[in-house]
Amino acid sequence: MTSGTDSGHMGLALREAHLAAGRGEVPVGAVLVAPDGKVIASDGNRMREFSDPTGHAEMLVIRRVCEELSCERLSGFDLYVTLEPCTMCAAAISFARIRRLYFGASDPKMGAVEHGGRFFNQTSCHHAPEIYGGIGERAAAEVLRTFFGSRR
Repeated sequence: MTSGTDSGHMGLALREAHLAAGRGEVPVGAVLVAPDGKVIASDGNRMREFSDPTGHAEMLVIRRVCEELSCERLSGFDLYVTLEPCTMCAAAISFARIRRLYFGASDPKMGAVEHGGRFFNQTSCHHAPEIYGGIGERAAAEVLRTFFGSRR
């Protein structure tokens, strides 16, 4: 269930990841897309910039759109993120009722979708989105490798 549009949305998320790297942030980008296919928000990690451990790209776009729409549910919205979401972000995706989650690179260490706690597979999870992993995986993994390689 991926299309050229999905690649374009992931391309925008990758651009946000590169911008995050330029700010000294872990290079993760996210794009939130409305049910009509319009990109509503995009951002990259800003934990260091905001001195906020919840400043993950996914959290930032979800918060922004919920605030703009004055609602806590984003049913019918799709989220594109360059890295498999962590437990915190997976919970926010569930609570926001995101329809579909597309992610690029897997994250065996901190990911919570295919790895770790597998948040959406837990009985305590009230909503699980449709999940599509590996979208733009090579490019997403490369931006992370380059970023962390430059810091070693």
